[in-house]
Amino acid sequence: MRYRDVPGLSGAANAAVRALERARLAPGKVSVALSVWSVRVHGTGRRWRRWEAEFTCPCCGEGWARDTLQEALFMLPPRAAAELRGRVERLDEVLLRRTHHEPMADPELAWWHRRC
Repeated sequence: MRYRDVPGLSGAANAAVRALERARLAPGKVSVALSVWSVRVHGTGRRWRRWEAEFTCPCCGEGWARDTLQEALFMLPPRAAAELRGRVERLDEVLLRRTHHEPMADPELAWWHRRC
């Protein structure tokens, strides 16, 4: 896997993402997570690109992507996190409009794992 810029983020924010991936995650994981989360949110049936498939398996579903984004939001410096948060929140809003709360879901799970 190689480092990939997160589309829509500034050069400084992408540099912060790469530093985080070097230190705590894996190269390209944040960009892949954003792409996978977008696919989940928009409900497209496209196939995973080969470099995305490394992080996507049937047993994990797409929830891992939002988990990874949340983790990155907590670990990135404030300015980079704010840029990424803007991208993630726009996707979250779409998901909230297109899904509903699953009342039988474990309340300990993050909100995105309790939507259907």
